Amino acid sequence: MTIAEIHTEIENLSEQRQELWHRLADGLDITAQSEVKDIDARLTELWETLRLEKARLRFGERDDIVRRARAEERLERAA
Repeated sequence: MTIAEIHTEIENLSEQRQELWHRLADGLDITAQSEVKDIDARLTELWETLRLEKARLRFGERDDIVRRARAEERLERAA
């Protein structure tokens, strides 16, 4: 999933959540309340995915980062 796709999904879900909050403002709606919780959970996942993707693009793949860190650590111990 690309950053643009993640942003698009976040925007769409945010709009849906806003509509559901308007429905909830009119009165108790168990279905809308449940949908808001589901959307909130999905938005949390998407924000985390976005952060990870941005970090990957900026710093590289996780395995490469770990490999470089271990190499630096070995060099520091050897010095």
